[in-house]
Amino acid sequence: MIFFDSYAIIETIKGNPNYEKYQNETIITNTLNLSEVFYSLIKQTDEKIAREIIKKIKFEFIEIDENIAINSAIFRHKNKEKSLSYADCIGYITSIKNNLTFITGDKEFKNLPKVEFIK
Repeated sequence: MIFFDSYAIIETIKGNPNYEKYQNETIITNTLNLSEVFYSLIKQTDEKIAREIIKKIKFEFIEIDENIAINSAIFRHKNKEKSLSYADCIGYITSIKNNLTFITGDKEFKNLPKVEFIK
């Protein structure tokens, strides 16, 4: 199973052919990534269209618990040279803690364990 970070969700929405095999997948993510995706959509369109796009997607959300929050901060600190955002770190640790592959096009994750890097 796969955890979609914001980058992967946006590329799936855009119809990036490299993400084509995931077009009909349930998007497993967290609400923080949903917030990033929604923000990206309203910057490109408007709130009404962004809501319509989001409604068409089948999401499954994983809760960000205390363990994920703390381990994400530790991961971010250990990788501070990569300038990772909290959302990226939380997504990655959420995927690890739930035994999911982290799918992203973010180059900072390219060679990390349990990552499928797709540009």
